Amino acid sequence: MKSSPRHIIATALACLATLTLARAEEISPDEARSIAKEAWLYAYAPIQGYQTLFNQTQNKDFPGYVGGFNRFRHYSRSATPADKDIVTPNNDTPYSWAWLDLRAEPIVLSLPAVPAPRYYVNQWFDLHTHNFAYTGVRATGREAGNYLFAGPNWNGTVPDGITKVFRAETDFVGTLTRTQLNGPDDIPAMQAIQENYKLTPLSKFVGQASPPAGPDVEWPAWDASKAEGIGFISYLNALLPMMPIAPSEKEMFERFAKIGIAAGKEFDPEKIDAKIRAAIEEGVAASAKELKETALKQTDSKTFFGTREELGENYILERSMGAMLGIYGNTKEEAVYASQQTGPDGKVLDGNKHWVLRFEPGQLPPASLFWSITMYKLPERLLTENPIDRYSIGDRTAGLKQGADGSLEIYIQNENPGPDKASNWLPAPKGPFFFVARFYGPQAPLIDGSWKLPPLVEAK
Repeated sequence: MKSSPRHIIATALACLATLTLARAEEISPDEARSIAKEAWLYAYAPIQGYQTLFNQTQNKDFPGYVGGFNRFRHYSRSATPADKDIVTPNNDTPYSWAWLDLRAEPIVLSLPAVPAPRYYVNQWFDLHTHNFAYTGVRATGREAGNYLFAGPNWNGTVPDGITKVFRAETDFVGTLTRTQLNGPDDIPAMQAIQENYKLTPLSKFVGQASPPAGPDVEWPAWDASKAEGIGFISYLNALLPMMPIAPSEKEMFERFAKIGIAAGKEFDPEKIDAKIRAAIEEGVAASAKELKETALKQTDSKTFFGTREELGENYILERSMGAMLGIYGNTKEEAVYASQQTGPDGKVLDGNKHWVLRFEPGQLPPASLFWSITMYKLPERLLTENPIDRYSIGDRTAGLKQGADGSLEIYIQNENPGPDKASNWLPAPKGPFFFVARFYGPQAPLIDGSWKLPPLVEAK
């Protein structure tokens, strides 16, 4: 019997209703809540990294816009409160940023010879925020070299003249490059080094025709409130086509699919059953709360940054804490970071109080290159304006005074501590703050934890 158009439409609608009901019954609010909690934590670091990628490569109105992919943007000064590319920027080494698109072909990084004692490092991270490669003084030495960066699907021939090959898990990767600056008079010499960090497509490097470019990507505009709520699913789905799922994550993503997570899938929270949507939002809120509470208790960075393997079984939590406290931090062999986020009373540190950080005689930080302590205002985790334009203090600070016994005291407060202590003053904002101590060229006591940052003491 031939069906009428009206009958076909009615049947289709009935099937659609049945399918929608079946899908709604596949997951309970409790399961949705649990999956959302797990998925939000998984996505936190990649999405925070996406904020930087989007602003630097797509947002032409952003002050830190790099200009697209496969090119460097160099800074010839240390960071100031005006710099907001990332949270907790350092104030020690001017940055050079670049993002690589490896879909069509590899990119070759050419580095100049850099004479001692200048320090530089090219830290390379993928879309997971894992530090998958290092070039620079510690990792590859001071000689000139050519380093090939390839995406997960490249299987071409490595040409002559390549010093080393680095393979990434994702087709888009970035570098936060740091080059030592020794005062204003050193800027021209430092710039000469930066200008010789070169990025070249492999085809151009070997003198061949360029392959077809990768397809255009629809990069979702950055919206922090959306990204940190149930809207994180939209951002994760947009990133997943460029982030191949690791075999160990296959079962996890099968669970995630139950709340609408899949590569390239559109996600509209308004089309979800109200109870399921509320459960997902509860899971997101609970995961965010737990991450913040856990991060607040951390005192050093040694487990936060590295390759997937180096981060270990808890790689999702570790990279998430790193992204929250200071995204794109170095692996511990390159630099160790330490902090104190609360006072003896368990409350967030307050710049209206007077704090002293005292290094006892013979207990200065065991760092072979240099060390610093940088101040950040909360909740922004950005540098804070102050009347003497001092955003960090350390072993390279002019006029820093040690005690007669070799001890060193640093005064952390909003008010100027007076002429006899001003040389050792790290200005704090009026209100909540935290600081990060950075140790470049960490020696064994820093890496193994036998040397620890002394606690702040409140001066009454």
